[in-house]
Amino acid sequence: MGVAASDALATYHTLWQRKPILRLIYDDFYDRIAAACRSGLTIEIGGGIGNLKRRLTDVVATDIQTAPWLDCVADAQRLPFADACAANIVMVDVLHHLEFPLAFFREAGRVLRPGGRVLMVEPAITWGSTTFYRLFHHEPVRTSADALKDGSPDPRRDPYDSNQAVPTLIATRDRDRFHRLLPALRIASVQWFALAAYPLSGGFQPWSLIGEGLARRLLRLERALEPVLGRVAAFRMMLIVEKVR
Repeated sequence: MGVAASDALATYHTLWQRKPILRLIYDDFYDRIAAACRSGLTIEIGGGIGNLKRRLTDVVATDIQTAPWLDCVADAQRLPFADACAANIVMVDVLHHLEFPLAFFREAGRVLRPGGRVLMVEPAITWGSTTFYRLFHHEPVRTSADALKDGSPDPRRDPYDSNQAVPTLIATRDRDRFHRLLPALRIASVQWFALAAYPLSGGFQPWSLIGEGLARRLLRLERALEPVLGRVAAFRMMLIVEKVR
């Protein structure tokens, strides 16, 4: 693990411990993932500081960097697991960091059993979120990018390089192409959520514009509003991909 990656992981861990509203927001993410998982072995990609593993059972937590709470080091684009061994692959804020998402989905199709799922919580680029992400977030939003380009991953690439638009592009503009390139997989559902509490919390930044109590009330309200406002105003999405054969 490089020095920059190690420093980032330590910073995230410190913020997680010091910021209750951050834990509240991400618990909502984890609840959504847990509710949609199939029964059986779950492989977590990008385990980071180990939060999701505390929410799920029967999990093998992986990352490209080492940490005491992780089970193995693995590149999402070259998974060291047997064919058809897993019921779920879960990841939070990983897909938009991958150099070649297509390579990852090929590996997911190999590792998942029939009926298994990839469950991903990622940035959502919508009418309501795009200005915020472009102006106030350090990661780029490149909607003209080829989200399903093919190639060989560069081991020297910075693992924190990213394009926040990739998950939204796959779920919308490139959906049909995804199914043509990956006939064993299908996009089963896309949930658009996180309307206000998430951006106001500051995420993994040291600041927050609201307190934990208000955030809790906002999250309850947002659940009711998501079916109407999610597609145009969401800051987050959960993309669920199933293996059909």
